[in-house]
Amino acid sequence: MTKEDVFSKVLDILGKYSKSEISADNISMETSILDDLKINSARLVDIVLDFEDAFDIEVDDDDADSVITVGDGVNLILSKI
Repeated sequence: MTKEDVFSKVLDILGKYSKSEISADNISMETSILDDLKINSARLVDIVLDFEDAFDIEVDDDDADSVITVGDGVNLILSKI
C-alpha cells in the first residue's frame, strides 16, 4: 500500500468526524486534526480505532497520543503495515 493510498483512506476516515470539508485539495500532511479540522480529542480516539480496523493494525496509547496531524496518522499507519 502506497503513502497516497493510506493518505486517501485516512481522509475518508477523517471525513466522518470533521465538520469541515475533507478532500485532498484542502488537506495536507501538515493539517492539524484537532485545530484545522475541528475534531475534538475524544473523537481522535474513535479515529485511531478506525485506523486499526481499516488497516488491520494495533496502535498503542503512546502512538495514538502522537497523532496530531494528518501526516502523523499516515506515517503511524505506514510504520505498522
